[in-house]
Amino acid sequence: MTTGKDGLLAHLESGTTTVCHAWGIERKDGMWFGFTDHDCDLVFGGQVYKANSGLTARALQQTTGLSVDNTEATGALSDLAVTEADILAGRFDGAALTGWQVNWANPEDRALTFRGTIGELSRAGGAFQAELRGLTESLNQPQGRAFQRSCAAVLGDAKCGFDLTQPGFSEEIPLETVTQNRIFRFSGLSEHSDRWFEKGRLTVLSGAAKGLVSIIKNDRLEDGQRVIELWQQITLPLLEGDMLRLEAGCDKRGTTCQLKFANFVNFRGFPDIPGEDWLTSYPVSTQTNTGGSLVR
Repeated sequence: MTTGKDGLLAHLESGTTTVCHAWGIERKDGMWFGFTDHDCDLVFGGQVYKANSGLTARALQQTTGLSVDNTEATGALSDLAVTEADILAGRFDGAALTGWQVNWANPEDRALTFRGTIGELSRAGGAFQAELRGLTESLNQPQGRAFQRSCAAVLGDAKCGFDLTQPGFSEEIPLETVTQNRIFRFSGLSEHSDRWFEKGRLTVLSGAAKGLVSIIKNDRLEDGQRVIELWQQITLPLLEGDMLRLEAGCDKRGTTCQLKFANFVNFRGFPDIPGEDWLTSYPVSTQTNTGGSLVR
């Protein structure tokens, strides 16, 4: 008796079929969700695919070569599965997704039909719509290094190599006062200079918004308080006492890398690269032409 893809093919060739679709979603935080358009739950591969999600998918476009496979899925928002709060928090962004065609009468007869990630997510009227992107989407990204004055690395990543756990470069502090989930005021942290955390990251470590990250727009010392303003507000509720992590900011300049972080050896920019005006510069008789930089 054949199972798996061959078993499904034999079942389809029989003329009388009992097939459905199933989808598995694994978020970046490790949470896993299973859905099916069958009217009963399915169990295979050690996972349960829920039938009460209302999830359906549109026709899948697949091509040969490096074109991106793509489709869309829609489903109902549910406190037990995909919630509006999780969508707003971005917890399903970039989640890994696998799609199966399954013989619901014998789930061992199944074939993998799609593998990729969730792209854009939208919600309206108690339902959500998700763009599904195939594996070749990752190839649709710029490759190689960009030759630019500013650093191309992200502070603290493998290319940067700076350890943000060093004293003074990150602080964990409880939430004191927040306005519109975007402007934070702290009575401490006065030992850091003005703008120390500007362009850095604020991460929520506890509470309903745990795991959410936002970039710091402004960092000022005002009347003995530190005022942190974010570019985008935290989309989930924040309560007094929730733990936050503040990381020092980097403006990508060579002088900042050298003087603030003492990490110029790992600087990933080209501070001495000529500007675009250099291309149109030319020697003139009224200036000394020594073979050095031309100044118009």
